[in-house]
Amino acid sequence: MFQASEIKRLIETGLPCEFVMIEGDDGVHFSGIVVSAAFDGKLKVRQHQAVYETLGKLMGNEIHALQLQTYTPAKWAEARIELGL
Repeated sequence: MFQASEIKRLIETGLPCEFVMIEGDDGVHFSGIVVSAAFDGKLKVRQHQAVYETLGKLMGNEIHALQLQTYTPAKWAEARIELGL
């Protein structure tokens, strides 16, 4: 079983982030929010790929699924109000 805290640590180590929140309680299925200036000008699919790259071979193995919401800092300023965070 994998811990959400370890996924958060790996993402923060591999990508400059302003905010990362990862949740999951079964050890293989996770969801999360990642906010990074590195996402500026990138399509959502490229943003998600950048996050998956930080996890390497864990994706599809130890981590069966990771549902992501990715934001640039500007978009996060708007979205966090809507999400109540």
